[in-house]
Amino acid sequence: MKIDILTLFPEIFHTIFNWSIIGRAVEKKLVRLNCINIRDFSEDKHKRVDDYPFGGGPGMVMKPEPIAKAIESVKESESKVIYLSPKGKVYNQKMANKLAREKHLILLSGHYEGIDNRIVEHYIDEEISIGDYVLTGGEIPSLVLLDSIIRLIPGVLGSEDSFIEDSHYNGLLEHPQYTRPRDFNGYMVPSVLLSGNHKEIEKWRLYESLKITYLNRRDLLKKKDLTDEEKDMLKEIYKELEIK
Repeated sequence: MKIDILTLFPEIFHTIFNWSIIGRAVEKKLVRLNCINIRDFSEDKHKRVDDYPFGGGPGMVMKPEPIAKAIESVKESESKVIYLSPKGKVYNQKMANKLAREKHLILLSGHYEGIDNRIVEHYIDEEISIGDYVLTGGEIPSLVLLDSIIRLIPGVLGSEDSFIEDSHYNGLLEHPQYTRPRDFNGYMVPSVLLSGNHKEIEKWRLYESLKITYLNRRDLLKKKDLTDEEKDMLKEIYKELEIK
């Protein structure tokens, strides 16, 4: 996979390209990452990329010409251009899974009061938001997409199970995790995890995953197509939590 990031602040990404899982993916040549400074495509002598909005209003708007030229400099026939925008669809694991199958992504990080809408209308394939809150620019959302997508590329993680068991991958929050020591200040690891009975361990993990999802993200359960086993477990969870 190839990912190009269009930004006014490429220095934000340089450390990330050599960091943890992303760095290993780059080293293994499983992904090619590149930063393009939108300011390099400005024809203004001061390299300005913004101007006042037509119709008045606060703040500045990113001009269309530098963005269009930046996109065109890297766009190929199979490219998908994504604009990180508060107006976009809210990002989730399903979208990450889908994007991880693309051959080439172009991530546009906006700034100021946004970008000229003619870019959105004619150059962008999809707008994505990472949540309902205000950020300074699109760089942090771009990093979120990078991390969530690259870890799904085959061969990046040591085992496919590593991301299959992650929170949200299967529509549920992840079960609790424990490690040594078994006894920490009198707090014990659940005995089932020490039993060696893998069937019972998987059953316990699913139960706990459902319970955590119910307590913290009930909306996810409404979206998920629950199996009969999961429905039965939820009934047990209701009883455990004294829900009628």
